[in-house]
Amino acid sequence: MQNLFRLVAIFAACSVSPAPAGEKKPNVLLIVCDDLNDYVETLGGHPQAATPNLTRLIESGVSFTQAHCNIPICNPSRASFMTGIYPHTSQVFGFENWDENEVLQNSRTLMAHFRAHGYRALGTGKVMHNRDKKEWDEYGHISDYGPFAFDGGKENLPHPDTPSPFPDDFGAVDGSFGPLRKLRAEENLTWRTGNWAKPRELRCESDDDRDPTGDELNARWAVEKLKSLADDPAAEPFFMGVGFVRPHTPLIVPQEYFDRFPIGEIELPEILEGDAEDTFKSTVTSKEDDRSDDRGTKMYHSLVASYDGDRELALKKFIQAYLASVASVDDLLGDILDVVDNSPLKDNTIVVFTSDHGWGMGEKDYLYKNSLWQESTRVPFVIRAPDVTEAGTACDTPVSLIDLYPTLIDLCGLPSDTMKNDKGRPLDGFSVRPLLEDPAAGEWDGPDAALTALYKWANYYDPAFQSYSLRTKDWRYIRYENEKEELYHTAEDPHEWTNLALDAAHSEKLVSFRRQLLDIIPKSIPEPETSAEDWKDGYFKKHPEAETNRDGKLSWPEFRAHKNNQ
Repeated sequence: MQNLFRLVAIFAACSVSPAPAGEKKPNVLLIVCDDLNDYVETLGGHPQAATPNLTRLIESGVSFTQAHCNIPICNPSRASFMTGIYPHTSQVFGFENWDENEVLQNSRTLMAHFRAHGYRALGTGKVMHNRDKKEWDEYGHISDYGPFAFDGGKENLPHPDTPSPFPDDFGAVDGSFGPLRKLRAEENLTWRTGNWAKPRELRCESDDDRDPTGDELNARWAVEKLKSLADDPAAEPFFMGVGFVRPHTPLIVPQEYFDRFPIGEIELPEILEGDAEDTFKSTVTSKEDDRSDDRGTKMYHSLVASYDGDRELALKKFIQAYLASVASVDDLLGDILDVVDNSPLKDNTIVVFTSDHGWGMGEKDYLYKNSLWQESTRVPFVIRAPDVTEAGTACDTPVSLIDLYPTLIDLCGLPSDTMKNDKGRPLDGFSVRPLLEDPAAGEWDGPDAALTALYKWANYYDPAFQSYSLRTKDWRYIRYENEKEELYHTAEDPHEWTNLALDAAHSEKLVSFRRQLLDIIPKSIPEPETSAEDWKDGYFKKHPEAETNRDGKLSWPEFRAHKNNQ
C-alpha cells in the first residue's frame, strides 16, 4: 500500500504539463504566518476575529476549510511543506537542521526548484524555520520574534504586564504577551527586537511614534519589491516568500490592536469541562530534562494560576493578545495585497496564504501547538490563481500542507522531478488544482485523509514509532506511539469532545483507520549503532562554540540551545 501510494504520487506529479513556449509563467506570492489557527473570519474559530484583508483574499480565490499541517510545530512543519516531503519520509520530526538531513539536503526546496526553472526567488522573514537564506536569490530580513523587554542584561525578558508565574515558567517567548506601549521610567526597561545574533533597541513613544516591528519590516520589504516588479513588465517571473512571525509568542503588538478587542467583550471558545479525561497525549512523555512534553497542559495551568485561578479572565487575556496579533498581520497582508491588486501583477500572480500549524486556546485544558487535535492541526489555506480559481469559493475536502509544493509546480507548469540525486525523495503530496477548478466536487488524486505527525524530542526518530493523526471529512483518528488511540466523529462532534475509541460499538471503524494509517507509515528504521553521545561529541567538534559553561563538555541542554539558534 505504501509503495502504491508513492507510485501514484509520482505518476500524478509527472503528468504536469509545462507552460507553452513563449508564454510567461505566472508569478507566485507565498505568505506564511506562524502559529495561526482558525481564528480568522471565514473559518469560525473565534466569533470576534477581525481579518478583513484575509477575507478579501478569500473572496477572490478558494479557501480550504479542512486544511491541516503535517506536524504541528515550527521547524519540521516548514521543512516538510517547503520540500514537499513528509516527516516520516525524511525523519525530520524535531528541531535538527533540515539541511543536514540526507533526504532533504538532496531534495530541492520549493524556492530552489523555482530558481532552477527560470524564476527569481525573493524571500523575507520566517518562511522556513531557519537556514534557508542560501535558498533565495535575494533575501530581506531574517526571523525576528521581538519585541522583548530588556533591562540591559544578557537575556530578553517577558512583557512587564504579564503576571507570574506564567513568565517565570515559560520565559520571554512563550510566557509573554501584552501591548507594545511606552515603558514607564520606573520599569527601568527598554524594548529590543531583531534576531538572536543582532538584537537592536526598538523605540516606542506611542503607536504613532515608534520603530517598526520585524513583521512590519518584512511587509515593507515585500511592498517595495512588488512595486519594483510591477513596474518592470519584462522582468523574469518571480517566486516570493513572505514569513510573518505573529501570532507566534510573544504576543506583543502595538496598543491599537489590543484596543480593537476590549477585554470585557472577549468571548471564550466552547470548552467542555473534563474534556481531556478521555485523551492520551499526556501519556506520551519525553526524557528531555526529565519533563513531560505535554507543554500545552503546563502552559494552560500556569496561565490560570497567574490570574489567581480565574480561568475565564486568564483565557480572555491571552485570547485578546492573540486576536490583536492576528489583526496586526492582517493589516500587513492588506498592504501587500494593495500592491498586487492595483497593478498588472494581479492578472498573473498566484497568491497563497497559510500557516505552519495551529494553536490550542484552552480546549482540553491545553494552551499550545503540538497536539493532534483540530486546534493544532487545522490551518488557513487560501489560493488565488488567475484563470484557475473561481472567486469566493470554499472547499471542505481534507488537504494538507504537503500538497502546497506539487500544487504550485502544477499551476506554473514546472517539471515534477525535485530530487537533486538518488539520495533525495520525490514529492509526497498531490496537486489540489482539481479542487481549485471545482471545489464542490471534491475529486482529486490525493488521499481522503490528511496525515499529521507529532513532535516529541528524541535523539533519534524511527518513523514507525511516532504518533500520528488521520483527518477525513467526517472523522479524526489518532494513534500514539504507545498504541493508545482516539477516534472522533467530527461530522457530529466538531469539537472532538467524545473519544469513540473507548466505545466497543466503533471497534470496526477503529480497526479500519488503524490499518489505513499503518499502511502509510514505513516499517521500522532502526537507529544506527553510533550512540547519541558519540553523535553529540561529533557535533561538539564541529561547533565548539556550542559549549557555553567552559567545562570542556557539551551537555544536551547546551546542544539543544545551540541547535535551536542556528
